[in-house]
Amino acid sequence: MNRIANRQVICEVLMERAATDKDIVVLCSDSRGSASMTAFAEAYPEQFVETGVAEQNIVGISAGLASCGKKAFVLSPACFLSSRSYEQAKVDVAYSGTNVTLVGVSGGISYGALGMSHHSSGDIAVMSALPNMRVYIPSDRFQTRRLIESLLEDKKGAYVRVGRNPVEDVYSEENCPFELDRATVVCKGKDVALIACGEMVFYAREAAELLRLRGITATVLDMYCIKPIDKQAVIQASENTKLVVTIEEHSPFGGLGSMVAQIVSANCPVRVVNLSLPDEQVISGTSAEVFKYYGLTGEAIADKISAIIA
Repeated sequence: MNRIANRQVICEVLMERAATDKDIVVLCSDSRGSASMTAFAEAYPEQFVETGVAEQNIVGISAGLASCGKKAFVLSPACFLSSRSYEQAKVDVAYSGTNVTLVGVSGGISYGALGMSHHSSGDIAVMSALPNMRVYIPSDRFQTRRLIESLLEDKKGAYVRVGRNPVEDVYSEENCPFELDRATVVCKGKDVALIACGEMVFYAREAAELLRLRGITATVLDMYCIKPIDKQAVIQASENTKLVVTIEEHSPFGGLGSMVAQIVSANCPVRVVNLSLPDEQVISGTSAEVFKYYGLTGEAIADKISAIIA
């Protein structure tokens, strides 16, 4: 099992690039530990800013640095960055067009036992609603690396959500197809299209393997690029299939499922089923416990699809 969290990979990439690119600046809100940025702060103190618990200020400061030519990366808990800092993300980053990458760490329900106050189950919806704000949820450590490397090469704002704990590998170091703002086809099938993002991609692939043993073939689409969503990939995956299933660690409202349903209904109408967190206070527990409770595991997903298609 993989023991390297996506947040640690972000630190590794930024440290590698910061050695020669002095425009890279990392900002944390008393979160260098939870963001795995302690090593960066120690290695490049002149390229690190600690604001303390001031999530609104950190985004404003990052935008100011970006307006002076810096490549600003803000790493703060997703639950706070997507709510307390929303106005600053809207005005200082999206509206102002600044080169700021907002990294929401410990996203979704990965803060576990801390409960609803520390869960971020609506960040896809709120961040995607901002014009000029891109939204990404990488599925594993290899894709996270490719994403951060790509974001370092452009000058547009973005919101990236990663979890707290190491997640299972979907790809490998030798085989990690990646194109910015283009979904990745993990596997192909004809009976059902599974469109997932983030940690759910692994479970979607697991479900596809179980379905194959039951005589049902599935396409799995890794939609790490929530916005801009890869519309053509959705259409291609949905055409000539019996069912489209979206899988996300998010509220049922305004997330990947809503976006996919809009595209499918307008271009290739077929039944769309959204598997997500419920519209209620999510139970406290580890990610694995929460996913199992709400049926967001490979086996549970395969069972639901089998029941629908049968």
